[in-house]
Amino acid sequence: MKNFLIPTTLELDTINAVKSAINQAKNTNCEIILMMVSDTPDAFSSVQFLREMRTALTPSQEEVLETCRYIIEHTANCKLKVHNQYGISASILKGIIEAFAVKLVILTPSYKQETKKVHQYLVKLAGNQKCPILHLGTEVNKEDFNKALYIENGSANMHVKDVQQFLSANFSFEIVSQTGNFDNDYEQFAPYLSEAISKYDIDLLVETRKSEKIKFKKVKKHSINEKSGLPVLSLYEEIA
Repeated sequence: MKNFLIPTTLELDTINAVKSAINQAKNTNCEIILMMVSDTPDAFSSVQFLREMRTALTPSQEEVLETCRYIIEHTANCKLKVHNQYGISASILKGIIEAFAVKLVILTPSYKQETKKVHQYLVKLAGNQKCPILHLGTEVNKEDFNKALYIENGSANMHVKDVQQFLSANFSFEIVSQTGNFDNDYEQFAPYLSEAISKYDIDLLVETRKSEKIKFKKVKKHSINEKSGLPVLSLYEEIA
């Protein structure tokens, strides 16, 4: 059973994330958890605390949620759960992933662009978890992926065969090409990346990651996901 965690503020691309999860389930039973994270209310009394915890959805958020529910209702193998989380930490997120038996975290472009610190913190915490992360594309409106380009991290010393073995056991992606990590020279390597994407009909990038110390920088470093517009499957190196 594959379960999926989608942190969300119920923007439109949440619908695309739900569709991606359904495709990744591949007709097996699954539960899709939409997780809405908020700061813990700073209240002196329990009554005030409970009052501030009641957050109403906007009409547009209600519409997105109802659309997600409609899709799930017409998908026999999937269930939908809405989880409201107040406050987040590494141990809390780990507990949520374990409690719901999450096999894949799906991050949407809109969620990663959220300006509230609690959302930014969750994205960084997710990167330090061992669960695979699917970063949905910013330009490609596609829910199912087949052909992948593996971006090899030189310091990781991970062989492409090991990565493909993990993908074959857990997903339906096939690595059809690979390249070195070019985060620091993206503009120089962009033409070669575009050529490979066109030549091999690539619709997904695969990378590995390590745990990092969480820092909030004034100047945000753009990921390969944001630069290329393609979805990126990020695998924690210990499991790949």
